[in-house]
Amino acid sequence: MILWQTLRFAVGGLAANKVRSALTMLGVLIGVASVILLLAVGNGSSQAVKDSITSLGANSLTVSAGSAAGGSRATSSVKKLTVADAKALASATDSSAIKSVAPVVTTSATALYGNISYSPGSVVGTYPAYFETSNQKVAHGDYFTADDVLGSRKVAVLGATTAKQLFDTEDPVGKKIVLGGTPFTVVGVLAAKGGSGFTDPDDVVIAPLPTVQNAFTGFGAVNQILVQAASADTTTAAQSEITRVLLGTHAITDPTKADFRITNQASLLTARESTTKTFTVLLGAVAAISLLVGGIGITNIMLVTVTERTREIGIRKALGAPRAVILGQFLTESTLLSVIGAGLGVAAGIVGSHFSIVGIKPVVIPESVLGAFGIAVAIGLFFGSYPANRAASLRPIDALRHE
Repeated sequence: MILWQTLRFAVGGLAANKVRSALTMLGVLIGVASVILLLAVGNGSSQAVKDSITSLGANSLTVSAGSAAGGSRATSSVKKLTVADAKALASATDSSAIKSVAPVVTTSATALYGNISYSPGSVVGTYPAYFETSNQKVAHGDYFTADDVLGSRKVAVLGATTAKQLFDTEDPVGKKIVLGGTPFTVVGVLAAKGGSGFTDPDDVVIAPLPTVQNAFTGFGAVNQILVQAASADTTTAAQSEITRVLLGTHAITDPTKADFRITNQASLLTARESTTKTFTVLLGAVAAISLLVGGIGITNIMLVTVTERTREIGIRKALGAPRAVILGQFLTESTLLSVIGAGLGVAAGIVGSHFSIVGIKPVVIPESVLGAFGIAVAIGLFFGSYPANRAASLRPIDALRHE
């Protein structure tokens, strides 16, 4: 009975100042929603990076130019990767760890089809092995072949996004597009890989390496070399073989002075996950400040409420209301503000997570929902305790004299 009366008095007190109560709950709502959404964005970013890396396959290795240790060697002294390096790796017959090799050059160009002009995210020149190594599946048509590479044929495979932009619902296979002034025949369309973030893995045009070099980049260095190990278990052996072969082609005797670096998906995934976890924690800390501000708002509002209702408190205490009842009423009011605001914040955070934020699809962490709600309620109790204790400590005679 006492609990019901306390709750009824608390609800009545909040209802008497609807605007003030609504503004206080809004502060809590924003804090809780911020925690849920920002942690969801961090988690979504982490998931997007993980999906992007793991989509290449556990036995995929990437060779890039540059010091493996990130050292201070002058850029001019670093030998670039070339097609000859890729051929040396592919012809390493004394190793069974390497399954396939694909040199890669990337550039950009505008694609034209009829009266439609579109600039894909990237134009890639490579070998057919690229598709298997990077886990690219064809949805329509087919890949280009080794004969297409040898003949420098002007054929191309489109990513799902590029095909949609240029052809909409029309079947691209067999159609001709003009890429940077050079006509290409579309032989295939890749299956959509999807993903969220700032780059679209499906927004790409892939063509034979010599064709892209002849039309766009020239026959110099390649951007990277993709290597597929025979299996996930032979990745370490493949990495050792790559190092041995490239040290030989680059005429380097000291392995510590290697002018190339090899990245496997496992190490890259570990590094990226560590970075994104730090990013998520930072976002959560920033969002937690909103909850703290909401708690300070509860303190201020409850102090104003106690001041305005001092005479009411004096009358109730003069009529025999014990200290615990007064304390309980104001604690209940502050807790109600937090509970209602936190509940609305949870709803807002979950609804907001259904929309992309800065190009990232948020992924809600269930623990963040429960944690944000629980912390908000605890903040209501903590920050409401001082005003409630102040109200309960008033002497009846002093409260009745208050103007």
